[in-house]
Amino acid sequence: MSIEDRAKATAKDVEGKVQEGAGKVTGSREGQAKGKAKQAESDVRHGVEDAKDNVKQAID
Repeated sequence: MSIEDRAKATAKDVEGKVQEGAGKVTGSREGQAKGKAKQAESDVRHGVEDAKDNVKQAID
């Protein structure tokens, strides 16, 4: 996994946590849901990149 891709996925996770927290503070369920969705997207990105790393290691 490239460092750039890992950083983007981590940034998306942080963005989601902030948005979810802001949604909780303001009582916005929509904000909370969008924040959780961004965190889930980050998890998927990390999973895809981990799979790429595993394939690359298997080939090498």
